[in-house]
Amino acid sequence: MRKLLPPHLYLITLAAMGMTSWLFSSAPLVSYPYNLIGLPIAVLGIVLSSLAKKTFSQLKANVLTFNEPNQLVTHGAFQYSRNPMYLGFAVSLLGFNILMGASLLFQLPLLLFVVITDCWYIRFEEHAMHKKFDKEYVLYCAQVRRWL
Repeated sequence: MRKLLPPHLYLITLAAMGMTSWLFSSAPLVSYPYNLIGLPIAVLGIVLSSLAKKTFSQLKANVLTFNEPNQLVTHGAFQYSRNPMYLGFAVSLLGFNILMGASLLFQLPLLLFVVITDCWYIRFEEHAMHKKFDKEYVLYCAQVRRWL
């Protein structure tokens, strides 16, 4: 699972939502034109993830999940969420879910994405951050929520 990086899981989840939509056309909970509200939500999620990654890049911080962290980033979007990249992915998937009609069946891949991200990637990263930054990271965790 270490080779499956979060952006790849995001794309797989998005593809699974599309395939589910294509293969099992179930009754939409949100029909046209109301489903179009999903488009700005999807874009907002992508922008959030991109801005958070840009913050990492500007600081030359390690962005790869399974590599050792080299900096504790606490400004920008990271002052509101400890995981704005994952939050952005989840918001984007929610937007695409609404755009596709928000059928209950389409929500399963989104739910799986959040569970895998929270239980696998975030837990791994939190352990590494705690090990590397100890009290500074504990203080940051006390001030900023995991998701939002």
